[in-house]
Amino acid sequence: MTTYEGTHPTVLVRVADRQARIDERLAPAIEAIWECGFDTFTCCQDLAESNADWPRKLPHMAQWVESRRGWMLIDFPVTDGLAFLSAVANAGPRDAFYVRMTHWAAPDAWRVNVKPMDAAMFQDDLPSRFRLQLLQVSFPGSDLPEIVRRLRAHAEGRSVPPAPADWSTVGR
Repeated sequence: MTTYEGTHPTVLVRVADRQARIDERLAPAIEAIWECGFDTFTCCQDLAESNADWPRKLPHMAQWVESRRGWMLIDFPVTDGLAFLSAVANAGPRDAFYVRMTHWAAPDAWRVNVKPMDAAMFQDDLPSRFRLQLLQVSFPGSDLPEIVRRLRAHAEGRSVPPAPADWSTVGR
């Protein structure tokens, strides 16, 4: 069943006791992530589409929105996000995909950020108190099939032995 409640059509994803409506293109990845035992907070199948109205209210965001066309995002608790990255890296070769996910200067490099959160953002009468809560992984949509393939391999206990990577695209 597909619904269109937000910007993107969603489907219900269920794994064990977890369930949520997920953007339909990301549903296979979230299902695989949950099957691996990793928690997520939110996700988006196209950041430019989801934020298309921002430049009307916030003109300085126009370039950012356009730069995210075709990019997906998954938010994790920090430890689960790190486990996700390790699982994906270890379940495939150290190829161009691996270089994109690990090095910021690679063509179409993934953007991985740890976002400190201030409790005062949600309750004005609190003093500021920051903590690391969110690891945000953003990647080109074209990487989604490989992410799902690698997560399924990880869930089946398959990994690829470490080997040298070709770092020539990042000047190494």
